Amino acid sequence: MSLTKRHSSQRQTQREVTLMMPLHDSTFTIMLVEDEEEILYSFETMFTYAGIQNIIPVNDSRQVMGVLAERHVSVVILDLHMPHLSGMDIIRMMGDRYPQIPFIVVSAASRIETAVECMKLGALDYFVKPVEESRLLASVARAMETHDLRSEVSTLKKNLLSDHLEHEDAFAGITTGTSGKMKRIFQYVEAISRTGQPVLVTGETGTGKELISRAIHHASGRSGSFVAVNVAGLDDQMFADTLFGHVKGAFTGAHQKRDGLIVQAAGGTIFLDEIGDLSISSQVKLLRLIQNHEYFPLGSDIPKSTDARVIVATNRNLQEMIGANLFRQDLYYRFSAHHIHIPPLRERTEDIPLLVDRFLGDAALALSRNKPTPPRELYAYLASYDFPGNIRQLQSMVFDAVARHGKGVLSMQSFLDAIGLSSEGSNPPQPLKPVDEQSLLNRNTGRPFTLQEAEEFLIRHALALANGNQKLAASFLGISRQALNKKLSRSKELLAPV
Repeated sequence: MSLTKRHSSQRQTQREVTLMMPLHDSTFTIMLVEDEEEILYSFETMFTYAGIQNIIPVNDSRQVMGVLAERHVSVVILDLHMPHLSGMDIIRMMGDRYPQIPFIVVSAASRIETAVECMKLGALDYFVKPVEESRLLASVARAMETHDLRSEVSTLKKNLLSDHLEHEDAFAGITTGTSGKMKRIFQYVEAISRTGQPVLVTGETGTGKELISRAIHHASGRSGSFVAVNVAGLDDQMFADTLFGHVKGAFTGAHQKRDGLIVQAAGGTIFLDEIGDLSISSQVKLLRLIQNHEYFPLGSDIPKSTDARVIVATNRNLQEMIGANLFRQDLYYRFSAHHIHIPPLRERTEDIPLLVDRFLGDAALALSRNKPTPPRELYAYLASYDFPGNIRQLQSMVFDAVARHGKGVLSMQSFLDAIGLSSEGSNPPQPLKPVDEQSLLNRNTGRPFTLQEAEEFLIRHALALANGNQKLAASFLGISRQALNKKLSRSKELLAPV
């Protein structure tokens, strides 16, 4: 086969294989162990055309273990019959020291017994030379998936057992306290950060989807930039031009070539926010990008390739949109290889004190003021609020309060105004959290409460919800503090726990 035909065949094979797995991951590394220089060069050329950037060729088997100790290797492809150390020796040593690294055997030995022994030792595949390129590339694609899964499980296991994060600096921009939900998300972020596969981040507006996406990029160790694009409101041409760029003369006014943002994200991460607002025609272009790692600049029929990782985010229910034929199901499955859902602030109110403290510091710095001290009862008020705007809304509340602050303890008035309460409790109160049906029965008799018993129960429940703060409890009940004091004075039993 001529060199030109060979390269053409390799490019076609690469396109077929990337439909199964994205081999353009800039963190994916292959070690080729082969003592015959011609075969080693042939494999190296084939994988280069397949889009794999990191290839470690080794023609002396004695160097393998040293390289594995110093370099991150995703998969090893090795021959069996080599001088010095045989492939079987290397396999056994890898099994002792690096059992997490998958390996593929490519050998001239065609004995079934040899192949069976290699498979028992953990080989993903066994090929007899000469091997078909498409089969070997498909095997490497499976090896990549195996490596990613093993790394993900290993990282999750280690984090869950130790409750420790390896890349704490990646989460420096995200404030969280004792919330177990957020800690589990951080652990999952670390586990998937180096896989290179697309990630879907969902959550309500203001929950911090972009911050989590930046943390994924930071923890991945990618050398390229994090490039954020809000696709809401972009029509098909604007989306393609923004992301993929255009060639000269592509449309009226295109007087010169312009690269899209995907070029800026080379070797890094492209973050597409509000993906649920993308038109169907733009979804087709995005599918091609994720599936083949290829794109077409406007006005060009020559595809370009990219190694940028894709992370998308939305506050919409994509499953419902798929049912309504507003979102492509194949695209959804492509970028939801990893799915992170960020809980709303109302489901992790234990984080509110730390968030308030951080925002107070940020606001004081931005406004060139001393950081004020918040009143203790503020947190109980905030914990009772639903926060439809989530963390972003809390941040706005804190900045507004600091902007109005004069001296002394921080006033709660702006917070009360924002959540619909007045300082006297005369505004419509926030509803109490739901109680179960059994709570409405008298514990002693099993019958429903009398009106007096129900009133006493509600008072105790409001006090518990307000952490003993009578002013806040009164606002929950829709009465004045003086009225509550009168009811409390009639019976000390009301101060007992619910």
